[in-house]
Amino acid sequence: MSNPSATTLRIAIGDYPHTLPLKRGEIVSPWLKLDFVEVKPMHKAFKPMVREHAFDASEMALVTALQGAAYGKGLKLLPAAMLARFQHGTVLHNAERGRLTPADLPGKRIGVRSYAQTTGVWIRGILENDYGLDLSGVQWVTFEDGHLAEFHDPPGVVRSGHDMTEMLVSGELDAAIYGAAMPNDPRLQSVIPDPDAAALAWHAKHKLVPVNHMVAVTEELTRDNPAAAAELYRLLEAGKKAAGKTGATDTTPFGKDANRPCLELLLTYAVQQRLIPRPLTVDELW
Repeated sequence: MSNPSATTLRIAIGDYPHTLPLKRGEIVSPWLKLDFVEVKPMHKAFKPMVREHAFDASEMALVTALQGAAYGKGLKLLPAAMLARFQHGTVLHNAERGRLTPADLPGKRIGVRSYAQTTGVWIRGILENDYGLDLSGVQWVTFEDGHLAEFHDPPGVVRSGHDMTEMLVSGELDAAIYGAAMPNDPRLQSVIPDPDAAALAWHAKHKLVPVNHMVAVTEELTRDNPAAAAELYRLLEAGKKAAGKTGATDTTPFGKDANRPCLELLLTYAVQQRLIPRPLTVDELW
């Protein structure tokens, strides 16, 4: 029987093995009710969350969370990863137009949906720090704004109103960075050779998987009902335990210590790429 006095939280999170037990009602709280708001694709929830606090809690792209902290948008992260993946295979080129490697990128035109897209920040950071690419020597082409009204593309970044994949196939772009929706076109191949092996080597060096999304809650919730924020984290953690291990590498790290190295590295990349107006510490995010 439901508790009529239970606290209800509006929450928008995606469908993952570790969230479905909560969405299906298999894991519940005696006093906290989760009102799930379905948003597809998931990134459409990030702008209303950071700009309007449209939900009490929401899955959130990490770069949006970093920018939200820097610009005082009233959100805090729970150390609960929703989505993580290796990024080395996300920057593609049209192999029919000639082979392209990271060493060939200076002077090229590279597309990315949004300059502040978390996947784009990860792969640019990898290209700069591990492959020696001078990001200022590339013509970056974006297709939409970031989630924060305060953030604008850095000088020199140009905006296109065309389709990114069509531009890549035609040669208007030399390469393009993709997120979760990778194009199914055999002509489009990874700029980084053998990206799976490269990702494993990167993982051995950094001891982390790049996290794209965690869960953000409003500061109002953490201030006015901290017990509800803590209970939400408990439920999310129970969902992860119910899902069990999905592979040898943990791609949904939970806990502050488990997520600190990832956030520290992403903060470094964000400063390098002029995505936040001042350096932040990880502890400012929680």
